[in-house]
Amino acid sequence: MFQKVCIIGFGLIGSSVARAIHKADLAKEIVCSDLSQDVCDKVMELGLANYATPNLQEAVTGADLVIMAVPVRQSAAIAASIKDHLAQDAIITDVGSVKESVIEDVSVHLPDHVHFVPAHPIAGTEYSGPEAGFAELFENRWCILTPPPEVDIRAVEKITLMWEAFGARIEIMDAKRHDMVLGMTSHLPHLIAYTIVGTAVDLEDHMQDDVISFSAGGFRDFTRIAASDPVMWRDIFLTNKDSVLELLQRFNEDLTALQRAIRNDDGDFLQQFFAHTRHVRRQIIDRGQANYPRSPIGSKRYTPRSQPRDKKSGSLSE
Repeated sequence: MFQKVCIIGFGLIGSSVARAIHKADLAKEIVCSDLSQDVCDKVMELGLANYATPNLQEAVTGADLVIMAVPVRQSAAIAASIKDHLAQDAIITDVGSVKESVIEDVSVHLPDHVHFVPAHPIAGTEYSGPEAGFAELFENRWCILTPPPEVDIRAVEKITLMWEAFGARIEIMDAKRHDMVLGMTSHLPHLIAYTIVGTAVDLEDHMQDDVISFSAGGFRDFTRIAASDPVMWRDIFLTNKDSVLELLQRFNEDLTALQRAIRNDDGDFLQQFFAHTRHVRRQIIDRGQANYPRSPIGSKRYTPRSQPRDKKSGSLSE
């Protein structure tokens, strides 16, 4: 499908994309670009790319597909840095959890001879780094594409086929709608999780120790969510602030109503409220969205791919 794919940023998503591309045999060459030389070295050690370099301009030269797998507030600077080195008809895409601001910030830097197809795979774990990725991360997961109206439909089709080859289900969505939907299903829950775990951290030492020692399932789930990459989530909240603040206001109103019901011993209200939310959980299960992807870290089924290389070309060998 592609001659040369350049993946910028090799965290969980970037490294999983590299593994998925190799598994589906979609590219002749995979290039890693990460500003951290340590990450580049680890990528080569794991056999995830033909070569790796911190030099963005070198990495994208000649690539027919460039994937930005970085915190969303870095996207504009990367686009500005690589714009003069992009090949004719190259496709640029991303994996960010915020779309409207990324489209605005990135599009202004890209030349007319390339095609920008924003994408967001709704998949992840609490782990990060090139070691954390696995090719199956995207299987049976949604990948939302938010292409601007003027983008070449052939580029959209090609990105669609790529994600389908990874096992993902595709949805085309308006960027503004995407940001509101993900604000509710992902961003607000993460904000709540960070807050709850932060409240536990602020308890007295003896209480904090007991909370950790006797963590029930609900608190453990919150700590899993709150263990996510802090840089990534800082950027998400700052770039999707309008949606998050609107949803946070609605959440505060519901929380106030629950607080009032508890204070007034209003059991009928509480039971009705909880019954309604239980119904939502059943709907999520029915649509196959209740299972979490398994991280390879600590899993016996995962063996990092470290393939033999042709010493002359440095290419991956089968």
